Amino acid sequence: MARRRLTFIAVATACGVFALAAGLAGCGSSSQPPVKSTPQAPGGIPRGRPQVVQPTAGQQGVVVAGNGSGDPIGDPNAHAPSDAEIRGELRQELVAAQKTNATYINPLRYVTVWERTDQGVDAVMPVGAPILAPCRIKILAIEPNWYAGQPLVYWELLEGPDAGRVQFVAEQITAIAPPGSILQQGQPIARFAPSGTAIEFGWATPNGVTLARATTGYEEGQFTPAGSSIRAWLNAVGANAGPDRH
Repeated sequence: MARRRLTFIAVATACGVFALAAGLAGCGSSSQPPVKSTPQAPGGIPRGRPQVVQPTAGQQGVVVAGNGSGDPIGDPNAHAPSDAEIRGELRQELVAAQKTNATYINPLRYVTVWERTDQGVDAVMPVGAPILAPCRIKILAIEPNWYAGQPLVYWELLEGPDAGRVQFVAEQITAIAPPGSILQQGQPIARFAPSGTAIEFGWATPNGVTLARATTGYEEGQFTPAGSSIRAWLNAVGANAGPDRH
């Protein structure tokens, strides 16, 4: 999967339908007071007590290599925000989250194929399967055209030993929770789309680039310590992502 510089913008309308179901119960024991989810709007995230999420049964996601012109499926006209816009959004949305003893759940429990380690971890899921909030999180921003017109969403972990750190998932995703949303553990961040270039899950930074690019740089397909780190994190929360693949 080709990559370009990670940029973000809080543009909820550019990311499709926000058809999100409620997830599992909130994070483990925490010293933080509970934060209510954003009230439901048409197509938005749900209110009320989180419930167990089961993905809609469907065919295996189609991973495409191109659209006939050598480019993956996507919206080539999607707007990429400027660095100044991204920094402004980050300042508005970031929370001074404190570390707690809360535990994380596996956000990628429905993965059927684990792929390479690069600036994150690549994976394939059934169509409609959710990417789940590993704990209470805040959706920070959405970049509608991260790669070949496919979006990226990133969020801040609000609990647990990694509170304050930023993660992302990108590419073959749809039904993304809108920026500013507070999701409880187990609620869907996004869902696996019917077509695209699979997903990328990894660490991000508050200055609008992936951790891989910020620390060691990144060229397409290159193995990075940041990618290895997120695979180890996924394995630690029970994802069974296996060893690094180059």
